[in-house]
Amino acid sequence: MSTNRQFIQLKSLVKREILRYVRRPYNTFLPPIITNSLYFSVFGVILGSRIGEIAGVSYLQFVLPGLVVLGSISDAFENASFSIFHGRWNEYINEVTTSPMSYQNMVLAYTISSTLRGFITASLIVGVGLIFTSIPVSNPFYLVAFLLVIGVLFSGFGVIGGLWADDFDYLTVMNQFILRPLVFFGAVFYSLEILPPLWRQVSLLNPMVYMVNGVRFGMIGVTEINPNVSLIVLSVAAVVVMFVNFLLFKRGYGLVE
Repeated sequence: MSTNRQFIQLKSLVKREILRYVRRPYNTFLPPIITNSLYFSVFGVILGSRIGEIAGVSYLQFVLPGLVVLGSISDAFENASFSIFHGRWNEYINEVTTSPMSYQNMVLAYTISSTLRGFITASLIVGVGLIFTSIPVSNPFYLVAFLLVIGVLFSGFGVIGGLWADDFDYLTVMNQFILRPLVFFGAVFYSLEILPPLWRQVSLLNPMVYMVNGVRFGMIGVTEINPNVSLIVLSVAAVVVMFVNFLLFKRGYGLVE
């Protein structure tokens, strides 16, 4: 198959997946705007005025990167997992799997569209944050790099979740009871320095700590973990997850009864 034809097939599926959530902005983009407005109001304005500064920045500026990570990975994961599972549930994913598209392009299409949704959500959260505080982007390269890597990583996890899930409850459990707790214990609302030594070491086992600190370094130049190490580790993890997705699609896992 020619490269041009493969590109057209990839582009078509990506366009369809993007239009799926762009056409429903009240369901996809309005909720994170409202939720984060509440976060900023409570944690940033009300509590922030009492807490003062952390690491030389206001408390609101300190927590903003973590909220960006939370919104980005939640929406990237949810988009990929729901799209795959809903396609399986209603059997219209058969149109994709029986097409002449390569398995790699199928996975890439779901990953690209879901990563873009995560990136849009992150941008919307930053926009909401600008209403409450200034946001100095200290290291734009790291900011974009981390957002792209974690978007790809959790889009990949979403593909796995969509293939694995037997009903909609599976998706809710993964998002609400696995992803969100990891984020909230990922140094979003606090600095690792305030933890006792034992719990600080335990926190380093949480991958979200590296994501939050990476985005925080990109936005306000503050981090407690080497951003280069974090970026390399997360990039390797994203590549591994993508490779797993290729294998699952090739073998028809969750796609073939």
